[in-house]
Amino acid sequence: MKELPTPTFPFSQLGLRAALWPAPNPVRAPAAIPVAPVATLPATTEAGGISVTWARHQDDVRAAQRLRYEVFAGEMGARLTTPLEGHDIDLFDDFCEHLLVRELATNQVIGTYRVLTPAQARRIGSTYSDTEFDLTRLRDLRERMVELGRSCVHADHRQGGVILALWGALAGFMNRNKLDTMIGCASIPMWHNGVTSGDAAASIWRQLSATHMAPIQYHVQPRLPLPVHRLDGELQIEPPALIKGYLRLGAKVLGPPAWDPDFNTADLPMLMRIEDLPARYRKHFLGN
Repeated sequence: MKELPTPTFPFSQLGLRAALWPAPNPVRAPAAIPVAPVATLPATTEAGGISVTWARHQDDVRAAQRLRYEVFAGEMGARLTTPLEGHDIDLFDDFCEHLLVRELATNQVIGTYRVLTPAQARRIGSTYSDTEFDLTRLRDLRERMVELGRSCVHADHRQGGVILALWGALAGFMNRNKLDTMIGCASIPMWHNGVTSGDAAASIWRQLSATHMAPIQYHVQPRLPLPVHRLDGELQIEPPALIKGYLRLGAKVLGPPAWDPDFNTADLPMLMRIEDLPARYRKHFLGN
């Protein structure tokens, strides 16, 4: 297997969304500049027929990218611009840590997250969320803030155990590296009852804006807003399971959704602080 190099791969295109709102121009650091250290990642953890580990080789990252392509393009119909057929690849991948859950019986990757640390965000010049939202109000949090992204679980393994395993590993990563804040874009499919529409997203936004908003000093604005004022926001619809899980962990919504035309989703900006973890989850994930 080929070892992962210092991030110097050619940057791939972000696709249609980037054409509508270009991302900040990343500055490539020379290969000689060392990557900021990250606390040693733990060995593989095995339980309940699955293993949880961090990618250490390019082959591991490719396996995660294949799962992402299967879920995002195959199931959700995302229009992905990718330099490698059958893989979801973008310019942030080479700068991220990739967390994998494998099925022990088959060694198949069945769940994944990617994590962009503060040091690597400085290297590339932004986070993925910066391309969707104006994050100016989060500037004081960035030194201890990681971005979570590209979360997905194989269709045959969405009963909860995989995502809990991922969250447990993420909590340990945050704790070891003295990081206290997580941000990310939580996606809502732009369809409801088989019809392509933003009504479901507008309705979920209406519900959560009344119950789970972050303090105003952390509010952000979408660069390509979903026109929620022109949509039916009165549907009685529950948020996707992943968003409900984030809310149970104490996450807050930072502002109205952005529209991501590449993935045909409405993306909610969300923030989660380790200090806001409910006691039972803190004990489960961190043991204290």
